[in-house]
Amino acid sequence: MTGASLIFRVVCGLLLAATTAAHADTRQMEKLDRGVVALTTSSGVFVGWRLLGTEPAGVRFNVYRDGRRVNAEPQALTNLVDAQGHADSLYTVSAVVGGKELPASAAAMPWSQPYLRVPLQKPDGGVTPDGQAYTYEANDGSAADLDGDGQYELIVKWQPTNAHDNSHKGTTGHTFVDAYKLDGTRLWRIDLGPNIRAGAHYSSFLAYDFDGDGKAEVMMKTADGTVDGAGKVIGDAKADYRNAAGYVLAGPEFLTVFNGLTGAAMATTNYVPARGDVSAWGDGYGNRVDRFLAGVAYLDGRRPSAVFSRGYYTRAVLAAWDWREGKLKQRWVFDSDSDAESKPAAGQGAHWFSVADVNGDGLDDIVYGAATISGTGKLLYSTGLCHGDALHVSAFDPTREGQQVFMVHESPRCYGEHGLEMHDAATGKLLWSMSGNRTDVGRGVCFDIDPAYPGAECWGAVGGLMSASGKLISEQHPRRMNFAIWWDGDLLRESLDGTAIDKWNPARFKFENILDGRAYGAVSNNGTKANPVLSADLLGDWREEVVWRNEDSTALLIFSTATPTEHRLVTLMHDPQYRVQVAAQNAGYNQPPHTSYYLGHGMKPPRYLQITTP
Repeated sequence: MTGASLIFRVVCGLLLAATTAAHADTRQMEKLDRGVVALTTSSGVFVGWRLLGTEPAGVRFNVYRDGRRVNAEPQALTNLVDAQGHADSLYTVSAVVGGKELPASAAAMPWSQPYLRVPLQKPDGGVTPDGQAYTYEANDGSAADLDGDGQYELIVKWQPTNAHDNSHKGTTGHTFVDAYKLDGTRLWRIDLGPNIRAGAHYSSFLAYDFDGDGKAEVMMKTADGTVDGAGKVIGDAKADYRNAAGYVLAGPEFLTVFNGLTGAAMATTNYVPARGDVSAWGDGYGNRVDRFLAGVAYLDGRRPSAVFSRGYYTRAVLAAWDWREGKLKQRWVFDSDSDAESKPAAGQGAHWFSVADVNGDGLDDIVYGAATISGTGKLLYSTGLCHGDALHVSAFDPTREGQQVFMVHESPRCYGEHGLEMHDAATGKLLWSMSGNRTDVGRGVCFDIDPAYPGAECWGAVGGLMSASGKLISEQHPRRMNFAIWWDGDLLRESLDGTAIDKWNPARFKFENILDGRAYGAVSNNGTKANPVLSADLLGDWREEVVWRNEDSTALLIFSTATPTEHRLVTLMHDPQYRVQVAAQNAGYNQPPHTSYYLGHGMKPPRYLQITTP
């Protein structure tokens, strides 16, 4: 090796190290409060609280009931049962760092039910121009700190009862988006107007603190006639582009940033990509042109960006946006039609996309179904197995480095013998697969239910039950396959399907119910998809809450576990990957969020990403 070559390599190494260090900076996240939750049980009062991602490893906690300490010594766990607690007790939690007790949290009173009821203000129904009457149901939701107090508010989409899938004709009522504090105070309502058709694929919205000022913004696709939370109309208030079949295939399309506290529009730009020639997206009547998705991603490794997309059956276009210092700026656009290198992404999209740093370079990537787009807006790879309805991304196999993608596929002509498969998230290499039996494999999930096999177990609507490493556990598959939730005291995950939380019993090869939301009036959303309004770690310790609507959509019901756990983990909402997957949960065919690390039976202490908060 010559001296010049050696110097060149050293310089390149230093540049690579500098770039990696820049990408490894801490990520900007929400500043959350302690999130204390208390629930009355037969054994006393269960109390849970957050361990924050910004706290030192040695932090301990004291719990106070009515000003009197409950625990004898500062404890490491983030939950306890107070046998002397009562329904009218008030609980606070104080962190202890280096032997010094810090100020107490806000006080929490025990819930009288296993859920918190959040009243809603249901929109009035109406009649479409063709004479069809409709009412409203609370649909998909999100959570974000809109006012900067460290507590989550809930953002809810109202869907008319005449909402339609893109493949079905028919005029729909308007879609509304509301924001509520947990006491039921409504902060604002946005009316998307007549030129945004109602349905599962039209109105993905993102609630996230994009600019780092401590208060979340809300971003979504808008059009002429959209009315913001302050009553101001965007574009032409009189425009109505609905055709005889109810589709909106003409007129301008916008992307708007709303103030999370007031709902006022702060910036509006043209939606990218424009619809252009409708038939160029795969059909001429308006089905495939209006397939929209959205998600949040840390594309520079430090600050969150918004990603909005269009199309996945044929052409796929993703546009990344930054909201900084009151200005909306486009970061990049990926278009599968732009060049030969991008073309393999065409036709590979799913009904939802996931976000994860798949290759460990510090930048989030977009797992757009069977194709993955890098944080820089370039195609990373395509498996070529085409469109599917469900996918999941996490460190499912603890025996492997990195993360994996489990996906089910729709078209036998494209997927061949790989109707259900797991591939390496970084490279797209197929790790194992199951036959789809030449059918459209409609659903599939992957989470840890059986301690006998390392990592998660995966299954779908066709085929058997597979371990994360590709071992066939059974020719049969479990009969729950929509959502998942960490609920009880162990590290296994439970099934969340419809209004039921069920625990897997390997010996009996069946799920057994541990919570029936129907007994409390809960109802699920979106027909056979049977998903809640939202599932996420909203309160208490690291276990997840589930938010269902009640039957007449006059309230949201937030359920939280009252089962003690011996496991101590940082709140899942301070894992950036989990958090951004929660933010996109309302998009398309909802999928449960997953962590960036393996969370399951036999897990090692996780390597948490460093975060910073306002």
